[in-house]
Amino acid sequence: MNKIKLVAFDLDGTIADTLPLCIKAFRMAVQPYISQTLSNDDIIKTFGLNEEGMIRKVIKNEYWKQALQDFYPIYMKLHRFMCPQPFQGIRELIIQLRQNNLIVALVTGKGAKSCEITLQQLGMNSYFDRVITGNAERNTKHEALNELLNVYHLSPSEIVYIGDTISDIMQCKIVNVVCLSAAWNVDNSVKEDLERYNPGKVFHSIGGLSEYIFEHLQ
Repeated sequence: MNKIKLVAFDLDGTIADTLPLCIKAFRMAVQPYISQTLSNDDIIKTFGLNEEGMIRKVIKNEYWKQALQDFYPIYMKLHRFMCPQPFQGIRELIIQLRQNNLIVALVTGKGAKSCEITLQQLGMNSYFDRVITGNAERNTKHEALNELLNVYHLSPSEIVYIGDTISDIMQCKIVNVVCLSAAWNVDNSVKEDLERYNPGKVFHSIGGLSEYIFEHLQ
């Protein structure tokens, strides 16, 4: 692996514990417009798309637009008490990366508006050199990583992506980028899956991840 020049982060579950918040806000926004009750799993299956795409998966009629409009104020209100801060140590890691002249990007499946609400709430608006948000039709993280390679004229071995899901590993493989799996907020069965799909690249603490990255800057 070449010396790392760019570190791209996922947002939900990697930078902050926003997943319970995403699930609750989504359920509150869509439930008035559908007859069935959504389980957490039903909602999690829509992840990877932005909010428009997620909502359109469960509301098949025109009401999806109203549900989407309802989503943002609910999300903003819940954010203040459900997830006021990022994970401990993540700010410090990003600041250190930037002090070492690394490019730091954010690549998320979230929509632009919810991403902006989250960065504002966490006080992290100015932490990233580039923010690329999600798509309503499909998971576009590999395209976002490709965009970073082109914009900064880097080879795949000069960038790493930090994310907490199997799909993050798969998206990275498409563009030959190393995925560093963030396992500091996942349950044991997910940890086992990450270890199976990404052996030797699963990190159980932000400190462990930090050590790995700085070793690869030498």
